[in-house]
Amino acid sequence: MPRQERPGSDGEHLVQQRLGTTERADRFYGDQVLDHLNVRMQEFVARQEMFFLATADRHGECDSTFRAGPPGFVRVLDDRTLAYPEYRGNGVMASIGNISENPRLGILMIDFTRDRIGLHINGRARVVLDEEMRAQHAGLPVDPVPGRRAQLWVTVEVEEAYIHCAKHIPHLQKVPAQQRGARAWGTDDSKRKGGDFFGAAAEASERPPFRRAERKNEHLRGGLHEDTGDAAYQGAAPVYDGGPAPVGAHRAARAEPAYGAGPGGSGRGDFVEELNAEFLDRVERVLARAQPRRPAEDEAEFRGWFDRRDG
Repeated sequence: MPRQERPGSDGEHLVQQRLGTTERADRFYGDQVLDHLNVRMQEFVARQEMFFLATADRHGECDSTFRAGPPGFVRVLDDRTLAYPEYRGNGVMASIGNISENPRLGILMIDFTRDRIGLHINGRARVVLDEEMRAQHAGLPVDPVPGRRAQLWVTVEVEEAYIHCAKHIPHLQKVPAQQRGARAWGTDDSKRKGGDFFGAAAEASERPPFRRAERKNEHLRGGLHEDTGDAAYQGAAPVYDGGPAPVGAHRAARAEPAYGAGPGGSGRGDFVEELNAEFLDRVERVLARAQPRRPAEDEAEFRGWFDRRDG
């Protein structure tokens, strides 16, 4: 597979090279990674009742969250586009806020009860008002439950879609509705929302005010940072548009304005994605110390990792 056609980031390709997993990764890329949703993926998405969402702001600071709704709440608009509604929440708007600064997101859907399989979808998001969405897609249902009435929609341009293997996904069983009770959509009842389960509110009067750590973009070094005290390394992060750049301009770390992108929106900026040579040299030196996979790990028992029937 030509390098320029390989899915994934420069960072993962470099790690594959150093750990000797490039051939193994290429098998997965070639067999499983699509740039669209095929028919089976579309059917899978259409019946899901939940998914996990990952976003990052313009600094690369990440947030992960959970979304749920009735089957079909995630709409497949075509084989390269899906949309999900944003319901009334706690007012923080963390995911939408991140998307307004950085359109890249990752979605993970897992079917715990039927097929025991997962689907990753990575792509580029756009935030759309409910009335605009309905004007463009007249067939959207109107949900009778107030807590499930969308205020905003997020449309996702699919860039990568691929399987999450069944190997470690637990097989769960739904509890009958009469046992679990009705879902409290849109409730402001503290107890029904979970109350102060982790005791944070109880500590509110005793703890100092929240202070965000100074943003120095250490996240760009990730787990590859060598704490050697090398003065030349301090602050040696890649730079683009006057600020540190993501290694390999990784999917969720590309800082591109997104809110309203498209018709009437601000569009994409002009971004430089050059890597800092000194930083890459440091990464390569760290990876050189890593141990490649043992040959046994490519034997038949390991090749079943991505087999959906593998238990």
